Amino acid sequence: MRRMPTERDLSESYPPVLLHELPLRAAANWPQNEALTAGEVRLSYRDLGEAVSNLASGLNQIGLTRGSRVAVFLEKRVEAVVASFGVTAAGGVLVPVNPLLKAAQVVHILHDAGVQVLVTSASRLCVLLPALSACPSLKHVVCCDDLTGVQSEAFDVHAWSDVLAGTPRLLPQGLETDVAAIFYTSGSTGQPKGVVLSHRNLVAGATSVASYLHNRPDDTLLAVLPLSFDAGFSQLTTAFLVGARVVLLNHLLPRDVLLAMVKERVTGLTAVPALYMQLAALNWPADAAQHLRYWACTGGRMPRATLDRLRQVAPDAQPFLMYGLTEAFRSTFLPPSEVDRRPDSIGKAIPNADIRVLRPDGTECAVDEPGELVHRGPLVALGYWRRPEETALRFREVPDGLRSTAEEGCRAEIAVFSGDTVRRDAEGFLYFVARRDEMIKTSGYRVSPTEVEEAIHASGLVNEVLAVGVPHAVLGQVILVAAVAARDEDTDGLLAHCKSNLPAYMVPAGVHWHAQALPRNANGKLDRARWKAEWEQAAGKNNDETL
Repeated sequence: MRRMPTERDLSESYPPVLLHELPLRAAANWPQNEALTAGEVRLSYRDLGEAVSNLASGLNQIGLTRGSRVAVFLEKRVEAVVASFGVTAAGGVLVPVNPLLKAAQVVHILHDAGVQVLVTSASRLCVLLPALSACPSLKHVVCCDDLTGVQSEAFDVHAWSDVLAGTPRLLPQGLETDVAAIFYTSGSTGQPKGVVLSHRNLVAGATSVASYLHNRPDDTLLAVLPLSFDAGFSQLTTAFLVGARVVLLNHLLPRDVLLAMVKERVTGLTAVPALYMQLAALNWPADAAQHLRYWACTGGRMPRATLDRLRQVAPDAQPFLMYGLTEAFRSTFLPPSEVDRRPDSIGKAIPNADIRVLRPDGTECAVDEPGELVHRGPLVALGYWRRPEETALRFREVPDGLRSTAEEGCRAEIAVFSGDTVRRDAEGFLYFVARRDEMIKTSGYRVSPTEVEEAIHASGLVNEVLAVGVPHAVLGQVILVAAVAARDEDTDGLLAHCKSNLPAYMVPAGVHWHAQALPRNANGKLDRARWKAEWEQAAGKNNDETL
């Protein structure tokens, strides 16, 4: 047991090892720097560090033991950030829960993770209460606001202020190999599953990303993604590593993002393609990008039309096109200097990662030969929570041919096999082809839905588009497209563009226009699986449904 590290322990010359050392070290090195902005609430690193330490002591006092899982089910607010780092300081395991999830989804995560402590708001707790009987491991709930009328015989309810006022005490010693967090995947098929991350995973990820984004103390990062999404949580870890500021934004409309960029003089923005498509369709205020130093895209392929539009409205900002997966946090990025030469590339490996393109037999693919992206290095997660069979399928030993002779006789290294098909060009740059389970098989050809979507975006006729394969008695599958029109719904024009720019087997068999945004998963990504399921359900109810 030991006390929380002192300012001397966490001086700038010593790198952080544990997740919670990121804000504590920042409090020692940049105490006066503003750490968080949430509406009108502003918190310095000194105050953030003190809150993290106090909450950790309070959690231990109510009975949190080492390895206990603590869920944080809150919108982006100061308490969510303090809890995220206070949990691991107390020796617990963080389980961030997307605030957009419904009660049944939240309860599934709480039950699956065996959560003992839940940090939430009174309003959210009231919604969950009828279903919490399915979570027998839950013993404590910490509420961040009014507790009036909130009570339960199944667990103890604590006020946030009371837990934060706990007496300082010795806290558990941690190791970088300990489990720090369980991040649940979006669950586009089946129930969400937890990806187990160590302190080492999260700190190494922050160090790698901050190094190529060149984050610094005078940066202001706008947090628009859910903190339950690895890329969203990364806005906290990369900022805290260097003493930068994070602006927490719970936006209702895309324009809210632009207004926040103006008000807070944002220098760094990270989002998914779906949000960037919406932003690209807006007229930007003159000073929205005035302070923007970079913008980064993760969570899918950026359509060329969207990329061109963003570079037009933010000409001085550097674009970083990135690829990642929750099982390894982030894998590749395309340097801004290469965007003009190869805008469709996902780049090369991030610092401190090794990315290979492999055949099913474990040998490396030749130039431009499609294969599976395999990630090795310190960012590779520990596996899936309580799913040994699925872990064994995705997390496997590095093939013998990729190991150096110096590694012979050593313990086998585990890599993550992404399930994504990519190719590598002669200069070593990678290009995303498709998810294996999303490939469309039509007329004997394998078609990437992202390639079809990219071609349709280039028409300028759509703001959003999804391509899926649906069954066909003769062709196996045909391609069906869902789209949101940029102006008028022009099916003939869209199909004519596809016929001019795609081979016949890649031309959609039909277009379904949507007046509103296309469905998204909990992390804000366009959700092919959900749209396809909804279409199939509607088609089954309507015998006249045609492609």
